[in-house]
Amino acid sequence: MAIDLKDKLQDLPDKPGVYLMKDVAGKIIYIGKAKILRNRVRTYFSNAPEFNPKVAAMREKIADFELLVTDTEVEALILEANLVKLHRPRYNISLKDDKRYPFLKLTQDDGFPRLIVTRRLMQKDGLYFGPYANVGPMREIHRLITRLFRLRSCSLKIPHPKGGKYKVCLQYHIKRCPGPCERLISPEVYDREVQKVAKLLQGKSASLIEQLRQEMVELSRQQVFEEAAIVRDQIRAIELVMQKQKVTEDRIVDRDIIAFARSAADVAAVVLQLRDGLLIGRQNLHLKADKDEEEADIASAFIKQYYLSALFIPEEVYCSFKTNDEQIIRKWLAEKRGGRVELLSPQKGDKARIVEMAETNARLLLNELLQQRREREEKLPGVVATLQKDLYLVKPPLSICAFDISNLGISDAVGSMVFFRDGKPLKKNYRHFKIKTVVGQDDFAMMQEVVSRHFSRVLEDEEEMPDLCLIDGGRGQLNAALAALQELGIDDLQVCGLAKRFEEIVLPTDRKMLSLPKTSSSLKLLQRVRDEAHRFALTYHKKLRDGKIEKSVLDDIPGIGGKRKEQLLNAFPSADAIREATVEELCSVLHSNKLAQQIREFFDLKP
Repeated sequence: MAIDLKDKLQDLPDKPGVYLMKDVAGKIIYIGKAKILRNRVRTYFSNAPEFNPKVAAMREKIADFELLVTDTEVEALILEANLVKLHRPRYNISLKDDKRYPFLKLTQDDGFPRLIVTRRLMQKDGLYFGPYANVGPMREIHRLITRLFRLRSCSLKIPHPKGGKYKVCLQYHIKRCPGPCERLISPEVYDREVQKVAKLLQGKSASLIEQLRQEMVELSRQQVFEEAAIVRDQIRAIELVMQKQKVTEDRIVDRDIIAFARSAADVAAVVLQLRDGLLIGRQNLHLKADKDEEEADIASAFIKQYYLSALFIPEEVYCSFKTNDEQIIRKWLAEKRGGRVELLSPQKGDKARIVEMAETNARLLLNELLQQRREREEKLPGVVATLQKDLYLVKPPLSICAFDISNLGISDAVGSMVFFRDGKPLKKNYRHFKIKTVVGQDDFAMMQEVVSRHFSRVLEDEEEMPDLCLIDGGRGQLNAALAALQELGIDDLQVCGLAKRFEEIVLPTDRKMLSLPKTSSSLKLLQRVRDEAHRFALTYHKKLRDGKIEKSVLDDIPGIGGKRKEQLLNAFPSADAIREATVEELCSVLHSNKLAQQIREFFDLKP
C-alpha cells in the first residue's frame, strides 16, 4: 500500500457518505455507501479474511479511493445510486437498460393535450406514465385510450399561430377527435377527458368507472343519448380490462411485486405493478451481477436503481429476495412517496403466492434471455465475433451504423449515415443530411449536428439502435459525436472512429490509436462500412451540386457549357462570387484568357 494511501486512511471521517474505489489508471471500479465512512472504507484494507470472492478480487485492484460526505445515510443512498448509474463500475451490480424505455406522456400544450409515446423524460413539460419495458402492451393501452377518450392526435398549434383557421380532419369525422382545432369543444370539457385518461393510466379504474356512471346518468337525464352511449362504451371497455387484470387481493392497495431468477452472472428481474388491486403492468429487466453475489446485495442494488427515477412509489413493495439496508431503503422510499412504504419479503399466505407468480415470470424471462443468447452465438458471423474481440466491445456488433461528412468546396456540405447488419448493407436504413447549422468548413461541428439529428429521430420514432456506431475521422470527429450522444442522454452506445491517414481505430476509452493488421477481417469490415458512408455522402453531394448546375445565370454566357459551369461553381461558392471575380481569377480556373474576358464583359454589361 502506498504511503499516501495510508495517510488517507488515517484521516477518514466518521460521517455517512459514498466511497469510490479506483484502480491504478484512476478508473472507478466500485462505488459504495456507508453509515460511517471511517469504519467501512478501512475494512477494504484490513488483514481480516474476506469470504466474498468478488470483494477479494476487487481489493487487489484498489490503488486509490475518493470520498463524498453527506449529511444523512439516505442522502448517501441516493448519491450512490446516481453515481452507479453514471459510471457503471466493474464490481457494482448493474441494471442493464440497453435501450431507453418509452413513456406515455400527456402534453401540456395550449389547453388541448395529446397522449403521445416518447423516450425523452423531461418531467416539467407534461404528465408521464411508465416507463414501459414491454412496448406491445403499451401500444395496446395507447390504442384503447385513443379509441375511448377521443384525445386529438395531431400536433397543430391551437389557436393558429398566425391567426388563420384550421379545417377538421378525418379523425373528427370518424368520431376519434372532438375537433378542438375548430373550437368545437371547449378547453374545460376537453380537460375533463384528459383527467379521465390520467386516472386510467394511474390505475384508478374503480373510481373512474364510478365517475363515468354518474356522468352517464346525468347525460341520460338530459336526454343526450348519443353522448351517454359513448360513456357507456367507455365503462364496458374499462370493466373488460379490469376483469383481465384482476388479482385476488387481501385488500385494495398500490403494490409492486419484485422477483428475481438468476443463472451465474445473469439475473432476470420482473416487476408486477398492482394499482387498486389490478395488475396494470409488468416490467422485464436484466441485471449483470458477479456469480458469487449474494441475493440480498442484488435486491438492494436493484431497488435503489429501479426507484431512483421512478415516477410513482407504491404503498407496498414485495421482493422475492430479502434486502440489505432494509430500514434505510424503506426510509428513502417513504421520503420519495411522501408517505409510509412497506418493504416486505413474504414467506407464506396470499402475499407469498403473488410473489411466487412473479418468480415464475422471472424464470420464464431468464430462460428466454439465455435461449436468445445461445441462438445469437450460434448465428454470429465470424467477422462480427472477431470485431467484437478486437475492439473490446461489450456486445457483438451485429448492426453497425457509420457517419461521414462531405463538404467539397465551401457550399452544400452534407452528411451521410449507412447501416450494416451481419456485415451486409441495409439500404432502407440509410439516411443523408444537408448541414443546416454550421457555417464554413467545420468538420467537427458538422459531425456533431448530423449525429445529433439522426439519434434524435431514432429516439423519437423508436428506430433501431445500432450495436456499434462508426465515425469517419480521428479523435476530433469522435469527440464531436460523443458530445452529441451525451446531450441526448445516450451513454451506452458503442462508438469508435476510423482515421483515414493510417487506418487506425480510435476508441473513446483509450487515448492511443488501435492499429490492426492490413489483412485483419475486422479492419476490412470497418473500411467497407466507412467507404460506403463516404460513397453515399458523395452521391448526395453530387446530386445537390448537379441540381445547382442545371440552372444558372452562366447559361446565358456564350461559350460556357456544362463542364465549364461545373468548373466555375466548384471553384467559386456562388454565381455572385463569379460575378465579382477578376479576369485573372477566372483565367486561373478556366485556363483560357479569352473565356475569362468574355465572362467579365458579360457581367460588366449586365445590369
